[in-house]
Amino acid sequence: MISRYTLPRMGQVWSERNKFDKWLEIEVLACAAQAELGLIPKVSADRIRSLAGYDLEEIRSIESEVRHDVIAFLTSVARRVGPDARYVHLGMTSSDVLDTTMAVLMKEAGQIVLEDLSGLESSLKTKALEYKLTPIMGRTHGIQAEPTTLGLKFLSWYEETARNRERMDSAVRGISFGKISGAVGNYGNISPEIEKYVCEKMGLLPDPVSTQIVQRDRHAEYMCALAIVASSVERFAT
Repeated sequence: MISRYTLPRMGQVWSERNKFDKWLEIEVLACAAQAELGLIPKVSADRIRSLAGYDLEEIRSIESEVRHDVIAFLTSVARRVGPDARYVHLGMTSSDVLDTTMAVLMKEAGQIVLEDLSGLESSLKTKALEYKLTPIMGRTHGIQAEPTTLGLKFLSWYEETARNRERMDSAVRGISFGKISGAVGNYGNISPEIEKYVCEKMGLLPDPVSTQIVQRDRHAEYMCALAIVASSVERFAT
C-alpha cells in the first residue's frame, strides 16, 4: 500500500532548508573542483568547506533588499567564510545552482513516487489474485453491464500502475541532469571538468547541451508523468 510516510518525506525534499543545503553543497563542491584543477588555492577550498554555512532568516532579510535569492544566499555564506568567499561561485551563474539543485530535488521526489508506485503495484497484484473469481457487475455508460470479476478490475489497475511506474522511471532519469556551464552554457568562465565533478558528486549527469538553463522539456516530461499518475489514482478512487 502507499506509505503513510510519503507526505513527511516529500515535505522534507521540498523544504527551504533542503534547497539551501543543496545550494551550499554545490558551491562547496565547485570550489573543491577548482582547487583540484589548481585554479584556486587548496587551503582556501578546505576553509570554505569547513566554514561554509548560512542563516535562513538572514537570507530572507537580505533578499527583501536585493530582490535576488542567490545573491542573498551567497551574501549569507560569505559572511561566514570570510576572505575566501571570493572563490565561491567563481565562473558560475545562478542557474548553475538553481537548475542543478532542481534536478536533485526532482530526482529525490521522483524516487519517493517510484517507491509508492512499486508498493501500489504489488498490492494491486495481490488483490487481483485474491479476488480473481469474485463476481461483480460490470459498468458501461455509468450503468450496469455484463458481470465481470473484481479481480479483473484490480488487474487492469495493476497494469496501468506498472505503465505509470515505467513512465515515472523514465522521467526521473530524464530529469537527472545538472549544469555548471556558466551564463550562456558555453563554459566561457568555467571548466567542463568542474561540471563533471559536481554533477557526479550530486548523483547527476552533466547536461550534454545547456544554455543558461537546463532545457525545460526535461521538466515537462516529468510533470506529464506525474499528471498521468495522479489521473490514474483519481480513477481508481472514483
